[in-house]
Amino acid sequence: MRFTVAIDGPAAAGKGTIGRALAARFGFAHLDTGLLYRAVGALGGDPVAAARGLRAADLARDDLRSLAAGQAASVVAVIPEVRAALVAFQRRFARAEGGAVLDGRDIGTVICPEAEVKLYVTASAEVRAHRRWLEVGGDAARVLAEVVERDTRDMGRAEAPLRAAVDAVVIDTSELPIEAAVAAAVALVEARL
Repeated sequence: MRFTVAIDGPAAAGKGTIGRALAARFGFAHLDTGLLYRAVGALGGDPVAAARGLRAADLARDDLRSLAAGQAASVVAVIPEVRAALVAFQRRFARAEGGAVLDGRDIGTVICPEAEVKLYVTASAEVRAHRRWLEVGGDAARVLAEVVERDTRDMGRAEAPLRAAVDAVVIDTSELPIEAAVAAAVALVEARL
């Protein structure tokens, strides 16, 4: 069976949590596509060469969840050659036998426009910054500024900007408990299977 769930949304909205829950519930493979870009950014050097030579071991680095890696990912993601190098990998993953959940910024709009289920998971910048601050610490005002800066860069880039696919179901987690958000996503997948 080939079945793809595409989850898009800004940083710290809950798309990874929902993606992992869906993958576990339905036995699908899961790919946090942001890790691809985080790994390319964290590797340093020529980002195009890093993207073309990306290995599975590069996705297991301990530093990929840091604020610095997130900022680096957002910077390299605007490079068309980096994006091109990672698109084929993501598309193969998405259509592999057994079902797949991919979460990122352009899954439903660019990578998998034919996905059986498309979700756009979002939350206010303030809520997302607070979540990120709880995760990584630091100065709360700076974390909020970085979240807003990243949103601006991700939504404003010329190549595959962050936006909801026209047929995506929007889940706003600003005030929605994660259990309720997961339940809504599960119901959507069950309805389409």
